[in-house]
Amino acid sequence: MERFLCSKCKRFYPLQTTRWRCDCGSFLDLEFEPKFPIRKILKRGPTLWRYREAIPILRDESMLTLGEGFTPLEEVELNGHRVFLKIDYLFPTGSYKDRGAAVLISKVRELGIRKVVEDSSGNAGSAIAAYCAKAGIECEIYVPESTSSGKLVQIQAYGATLRRIEGSRERTAEAAMESASKIYYASHCWNPFFLHGTKTFAFEIWEQMDGRLPDVIILPVGHGTLLLGAYIGFKELKEAGRVNRIPRLVGVQSAVCAPLYQAFKKGWRETRPIEKRGTVAEGIAIAKPVRGRQILEAIRETGGEVLVITENEIGVALKEMGQRGYFIEPTSAATIAGLKRYLKKKNKKEIVVSTLTGMGLKATEKIGQLQ
Repeated sequence: MERFLCSKCKRFYPLQTTRWRCDCGSFLDLEFEPKFPIRKILKRGPTLWRYREAIPILRDESMLTLGEGFTPLEEVELNGHRVFLKIDYLFPTGSYKDRGAAVLISKVRELGIRKVVEDSSGNAGSAIAAYCAKAGIECEIYVPESTSSGKLVQIQAYGATLRRIEGSRERTAEAAMESASKIYYASHCWNPFFLHGTKTFAFEIWEQMDGRLPDVIILPVGHGTLLLGAYIGFKELKEAGRVNRIPRLVGVQSAVCAPLYQAFKKGWRETRPIEKRGTVAEGIAIAKPVRGRQILEAIRETGGEVLVITENEIGVALKEMGQRGYFIEPTSAATIAGLKRYLKKKNKKEIVVSTLTGMGLKATEKIGQLQ
């Protein structure tokens, strides 16, 4: 049976509904039994929809695609170690958020919804706007005024209505949620269908590594949509008998905005309020992650950890990756800085995977200030 589940109060709700959170106020998860028919998968094209039977869209005609998915997994040398990088900035809108947007907006289309609202620091808003444009669905995107101009131009290019909000990222979310009382909330952090798109990150690694799993995966965490997606994906593969374990999940945060690091180090189940300062890694500048409890549980269950890096480390990593031919945005550079920090203590035999999540063209002004 496919249905929504609230892990906090244990209530269930029908799947075919416009509901996006529980009556108790908590986020919802999705109960869904995926299937992995290997012969069918191998015959399909190189998009995330090759895993059709593992994605909770009922009708094929509901599926939206811009050719997203199956991004390269490159082996590179970093600080004397061989590691694998998933090049997820090669998505149609320039970030991995297309994984979640493709599935979420496909479900929106399947439900017959004609208008959505979303809040974002930029990349999720661009992705939602692009797939809404593909589907002919109207959308409003709420962003902080400090969002990189390249992302704002991109969102508007897709025909979305852009709402710039004064104040923090959290105030932007509050404004969007006020609109969500009347308009469907296509939220990348609240809506579980988004996570059932980002989980394809795990499926692709499993296939590209011929079933040989990495020991650890190092990912950026703000709202944690990629880390949670990876956890869900590997967990589904394990429950289906395709793999025998889930890799250790390591999250990376900026030292100036690290609520998950604080909670992890102090053994808290939930994140607590922090004093947030500005960071060039705007994609992970989240003071109150909606699924903070769930992120911490996934990291602890897999024997992972949370790392923090400095603004200076982000700048160094950004420059270094540029000189290797990778033009990435600062949030992606933050992930590489975390990867470098992890490699200082890693076991030489470990297989490590990380990712480049966003293209540098989205944040040229911020990158210019770091040069």
